[in-house]
Amino acid sequence: MRDFFQQADKIYFDEAPCKTIDIVQDIPDANIIQFRDLAGLNSTISNEQVFQNLKLITKEGYLKNGAALFFAKNPETFFEKAVIRCIALDGIDKRYIVDDKTMAGTLYQQFLQAMAWLKTKLNVRYDIEGVGSQPRKELWEIPETVFKEAIINALAHRDYYDKGARITVEVFNDRVEVSNPGGLVSGIPKNEFGKRSLSRNPLIFGLFERIRMVEQVGSGISRMRDLMVEEDLTPPEFNTEGIFTVTFRRPFDFDKWVDKWVDNLTDNRVGIIRAIHKDNKVSKRELEDIIGLSPTAIDNNIDALKDIGLIERMGGAKGGHWKINYILP
Repeated sequence: MRDFFQQADKIYFDEAPCKTIDIVQDIPDANIIQFRDLAGLNSTISNEQVFQNLKLITKEGYLKNGAALFFAKNPETFFEKAVIRCIALDGIDKRYIVDDKTMAGTLYQQFLQAMAWLKTKLNVRYDIEGVGSQPRKELWEIPETVFKEAIINALAHRDYYDKGARITVEVFNDRVEVSNPGGLVSGIPKNEFGKRSLSRNPLIFGLFERIRMVEQVGSGISRMRDLMVEEDLTPPEFNTEGIFTVTFRRPFDFDKWVDKWVDNLTDNRVGIIRAIHKDNKVSKRELEDIIGLSPTAIDNNIDALKDIGLIERMGGAKGGHWKINYILP
């Protein structure tokens, strides 16, 4: 029902009034100054005029929910679950938690904190070429921009009506998962996911756009895919049902892993795994051309790989993807 009314432009969480907030006491000047600097706003315009121009206040004089999340000193006071929970785990499941922190503050501050936390949990090296007066270039094991896109996407598009869940960033030994409440916005068909942009929170999205953190054209999903492929990493995996989740596989020696299976698998099955590793959205028709087998033979080999738990299909034939389970023989 909520999606239905959102489509009719009737009910957006971020456009609704936050009647419990005091604009004078709960909105610190420092947060407004930070936004103005990032947005490059003219210093001659008053804060009051900025809020009016950005339509952050309702006709009745209340600050809107989206503005409270972007500017309040402690937005979590008004929206308890509007935070990012960052969890590091030892292993590939959720049994052993080694770090668990909650990032609060404005949405932009949550983004900065989550990125700083991630940097401490992942392998980061430095390019020392051309040092001079230039800062050293950080090279993350998974491109830093990928996480920027994923976290901003979560903050801008999560379902803030869902008061039982937070945005989570989970670091496992083999992957990083970024999840947020709310699946794919109903106005976007699955076959157009990553090609169109439609926000569940247009006010919040617009504020992020003002500080140049998102693009209206909806290129974030494709940018994440391209960056992972450019670094010879497994393409990101997206689950758009219920809790929207993007999974980034951490780098490892794929060839060495495949070699451990060579004696157990036929060349055709090894070829299928390699093709899926290169493109997890590869179709059966494309596999026929890559491997040089008939449709029936491809089906039989895929079924065999599924039976031993090496691969599984996530989603349907259209819009879904393959997942490799990196288990040892």
